[in-house]
Amino acid sequence: MASLDEFAREQAILAALRSTGQVSVNDLAAQFGVSAVTVRKDLAALESRSLVRRVRGGAVGVGATDEGAFEMRLRHARAAKQAIARAAAALVRDRDVIAIDASTTTYYLAHEILDRRELVVVTNGLRVATLLMERSSARVLVPGGVLRRSAGSLVGPIGDVLAGRGRISKGFFGLVGLSTTHGLMDISAEEAQTKRFLAGACDRVYGLFDSAKTTGFGIHPFVDPADVTGLFTDEPVPDGFVDEWAGLDVGVHVVPAPPRSTEVAALAAARAPESSARLPGRRRPPR
Repeated sequence: MASLDEFAREQAILAALRSTGQVSVNDLAAQFGVSAVTVRKDLAALESRSLVRRVRGGAVGVGATDEGAFEMRLRHARAAKQAIARAAAALVRDRDVIAIDASTTTYYLAHEILDRRELVVVTNGLRVATLLMERSSARVLVPGGVLRRSAGSLVGPIGDVLAGRGRISKGFFGLVGLSTTHGLMDISAEEAQTKRFLAGACDRVYGLFDSAKTTGFGIHPFVDPADVTGLFTDEPVPDGFVDEWAGLDVGVHVVPAPPRSTEVAALAAARAPESSARLPGRRRPPR
């Protein structure tokens, strides 16, 4: 595991804690092929988010789970997420009404559509809302809810807020896992509930995710397979992945894998980017 980055090491540590309840600095250093100093820094970062409690020689679990702090996830697979966002941005036109969730890939999408005119954006993502407020002319609607700090999102039963207020033409959603059986999935029940309400108000629904999510493990579905319009991901995807979704009439746009040098430069950057073919898919009838 010598090639694991900081995000991947954190996820492996949390998985080990869920399994055994305790981890050793020396064991983790040997497993990851890094120094004990690096492992201690990883544990300190997790402890700062109240995900572990450090003890002599290692750490123990505290019963909390999350999918990683937003800033950490923003750096993970950054170049791939930027490429996915650029491809998906081609779907967004001036004067569109769209939904964007609080995921990191859709945050990059928000960067790509800052120049759209008369855009209306419905989002539960605080960072997306702040970005659009500060750097675009878009009208931003935030349905409200309970603050979920790890994701920078507002979650809750927002169905009544959206009902009867018109349709959203396109919705863009990140995910933790997906399958042709359960559709798009998240690991957080609250996040999945909010995404389901948002997606239910959309005529078209698109999933945006880096290719690692094609084999990711999700728990809570928020968009049924029949309601997915299209998917955007990067190389490599598993054999048969595109054909499986094509069997459901869902187009999959696979962007080329970024050059290694690009990915390294992206991971080293300290701040989010400030940069400025339509995908086939069927239209969902209004409900």
